[in-house]
Amino acid sequence: DATFAERFHREARAASRLDHPNVIRVVDFGMEPDGVLYIVMEYVEGYDLFQVLRRDAPLSEARIVDLLAQALSGIAAAHDMGVVHRDLKPENIMVTTRVGDDGGSREVVKVCDFGIAQISEPAHSVKSERSQRTLTSRGVLLGTPQYMSPEQARGEVTDARTDIYSLGVILYQLLTGQLPFEGQIGRAH
Repeated sequence: DATFAERFHREARAASRLDHPNVIRVVDFGMEPDGVLYIVMEYVEGYDLFQVLRRDAPLSEARIVDLLAQALSGIAAAHDMGVVHRDLKPENIMVTTRVGDDGGSREVVKVCDFGIAQISEPAHSVKSERSQRTLTSRGVLLGTPQYMSPEQARGEVTDARTDIYSLGVILYQLLTGQLPFEGQIGRAH
């Protein structure tokens, strides 16, 4: 599908421009001669935040603050580049351990899976007709319902606030061990 391939390349280019210690690094992307699209990302050894929560719950407040502050830092860098993730959930936040200069270990967060990201011009660029237009489909419902902002769930225009909403749901889940809203997912008739 030519439209999908164009969107894939556009989003892979945008993700490859993200250079932040809390965002998964895209090393390469392209298309094989047979038309298969590929993306190569750094390998992160560790666990996703959902696994961390299951294994270590309840998490200390200090640990929650550290993990979420790093995720927010990575998402802020993405937003500065005009990238809205749109599928933030614990499974898309990796936690790995790094050894610092002092020899002590520290948890490091890597936000990953920008597969349904909304790409637009960076926030600091000059606004033009092109920068007003996002590079993803509107009116299409993509994402994980439990973490979606209301406007995303309605298929409306989204912006950086949708990621902040999702991170708020994740914070609630880290603090309480449950989601803020549960129930049937579907449209009212």
